[in-house]
Amino acid sequence: MNQEHVNNLAKGKVFWNEWRKHNVDIEPDFREAQLTNIDSASLNRRDLRGYDLSRANFWRANLRAVDLTEANLSRAHLNQVNLEEADLTKANLQSAWLEETNLSKTSFQSANLCSAQLWRSNLSRADCSRAFFCQANLGAADLFKANFSNSCLRNSNLMGARLVGTDFRNVDLTGSSIWGISAWDLNLEGANQDKLVITPEDSSAITVDNLEVAQFTYLLLNNQKLRNIIDTITSKAVLILGRFTQERKIVLDAIRDALRQHNFVPMIFDFDRPSDRDFTETIVTLTGMCRFVVADITNPKSSPLELQATVPNYMIPFVPILQKGENPFSMFRDLQNKYDWVLNTLVYDSTENLLKGLNKAVIYPALQKSEELMLKKASELKTRDIHDYL
Repeated sequence: MNQEHVNNLAKGKVFWNEWRKHNVDIEPDFREAQLTNIDSASLNRRDLRGYDLSRANFWRANLRAVDLTEANLSRAHLNQVNLEEADLTKANLQSAWLEETNLSKTSFQSANLCSAQLWRSNLSRADCSRAFFCQANLGAADLFKANFSNSCLRNSNLMGARLVGTDFRNVDLTGSSIWGISAWDLNLEGANQDKLVITPEDSSAITVDNLEVAQFTYLLLNNQKLRNIIDTITSKAVLILGRFTQERKIVLDAIRDALRQHNFVPMIFDFDRPSDRDFTETIVTLTGMCRFVVADITNPKSSPLELQATVPNYMIPFVPILQKGENPFSMFRDLQNKYDWVLNTLVYDSTENLLKGLNKAVIYPALQKSEELMLKKASELKTRDIHDYL
């Protein structure tokens, strides 16, 4: 840190900017400075609005909550700086270095970050709305719940970035590199997602036009990986269907926990949710990914729609369970008579006994039936010869 530069900064914006005009070749040195403590008669505490700080070196400085509205930080070195809750509204950060910088809850509204280096920076909950990130490097950055609405990220690098709850409404992502991203619960309403690059830098560029399906598309292109994933899911996933009244939920949760202990991946859906077309399609899709299905048919008010939509279409074991003293819905008997992959209904008197016998009464019969069905699917086509009838 150069104390003379810090003192000049404390003399106010007019003095500082004039000094910069006459010292354009000097790179101001504020390394590890505690600029949050700046105060003088001519400088309000934490007020650096409109300052010309271009090419300044702030490495590891503390600028937490500093007001840098409309400041010129082009080509500035801000690596590992604390800028948490700082205000950089309309600031010029073009080609600035912000690697491993704390930008949590920072405001970048309408700021210019074109070609900025933000590798591994923390932008969680930052307000980046209407900002310009063209050709910026956001590789491995944390964008948890950051707001990028109406911003421009054309041709930017997002490889390995954490995109969880990120707001990308009306954002322009054209040509951005997204290999290795973690994308969950994004808001992409109105976003331009053209030509997203899903391959690493050392590979031939392959593009898609939808950020949320990019990872799956990449897996499709790597058949061995996709095959391994499908094999893992279909060998371990178990769908649990039932009605989520308070009483029934206790039973279903207990089955789920027990299946986990047997190294399965249980997924629960309840009949109380609206059985519209989209919901039924989700059930059908998940069923096709499962090793077997456990269906609690205890309550006679439970909707048979999901079983009617899945049992006829998938040759996988369905294990119906029924609490003693209850009756299944009337059409269930038809499903059981028509399709031999629906196992005999398991009647139980208590949750405790159901869990005690889960391995022998549910898991083992389901796996045995699964092996039987796999052999049946793999068997050769049975034919007849017309000459046998002549």
